[in-house]
Amino acid sequence: MAPHPSTSTARRGAMRLVGAAALALFGAAASPLALAQAGAAATPGWPNKPVRLIVTFPPGGSSDAAARLVAPKLAERLGQAVVIDNRPGAGGGIGLEAAAKSAPDGHTLVLASAGGLTANPSLYRKLNYDPVKDFAPVVLFGTSPFVLVAHESLPAANARELVALAKSKPGKLSYASGGNGTAMHLSGELLKSTAQVFVVHVPYRGTGPAVLAAMSGETELAVADLASVQQQLKGGRLKALGVMGAKRSSLAPELPTLAETGLPGFESNGWFAVLAPAGTPAPIVARLNAELNAILRSDDMRRQFAVAGLEPLGGSSEELARLMKSETDKWAQVIKVSGAKLD
Repeated sequence: MAPHPSTSTARRGAMRLVGAAALALFGAAASPLALAQAGAAATPGWPNKPVRLIVTFPPGGSSDAAARLVAPKLAERLGQAVVIDNRPGAGGGIGLEAAAKSAPDGHTLVLASAGGLTANPSLYRKLNYDPVKDFAPVVLFGTSPFVLVAHESLPAANARELVALAKSKPGKLSYASGGNGTAMHLSGELLKSTAQVFVVHVPYRGTGPAVLAAMSGETELAVADLASVQQQLKGGRLKALGVMGAKRSSLAPELPTLAETGLPGFESNGWFAVLAPAGTPAPIVARLNAELNAILRSDDMRRQFAVAGLEPLGGSSEELARLMKSETDKWAQVIKVSGAKLD
């Protein structure tokens, strides 16, 4: 999970974006309220019609649920309806392409996953969108913590013991994921390259079947989002070897990270971000960033995200751009080593 920027960094970025009309408001502190007021002053007349939020996931999932929690709050702040438009498919590519081709007038946004923004350029030989050139980053929306789980009989309780076991049995252990090219698959490949072990990847059609595979013993391991395995962990039907992020998750603080227990520096997070089409006026991007930050950082939203198995994030648009760059470089290397391709 990326850290929030310092107040001074956020202030400098916002001041550049919203211009002279906002300068007085930033003199004391770059609070969410001050940022929103500055953005509103710099964007007269916008929005003048409903805002479309393209969601690159099907209805009913945790990310879609989170988008539907945020949409009415954002509508209240903008004074216009925010309409959810689900465009799943192609690892987020269908929704991202639709957003990239939309008018850059601030009335279209897209909620996309890390995979669609940072892994797809290396997974697909041809994309109908460019994550860097076709979008203006708005804000880091949330994270879905990944966890490495194992069948209860596996003689390993943490990363250190798993690495030792895998090295003693090269090619004998397997891990399940929700499919080739998914974030869970790539997280497993990152683990393999970091630990220098050979574990067989077994793709399934979705996270649910992958979790069932580990529970039944078809595979020894599975990589899944925390929300998909919490009940199995509580019931003792699976055991967690570690959370895959750099820090423990607030949703399950009792679970250590893989980095803590034998893989120092290891980090893989499932995250989501809001972007606008490239060319969207900077003052509009600044106001959207301010409004969404105010929503995401509220205690009420944090509680509601937790029910969906997510943690809200936030931060500056510049921070999101840096994260996209670093993650794109990381996954390009992982994909090169693993040989994963989707076309």
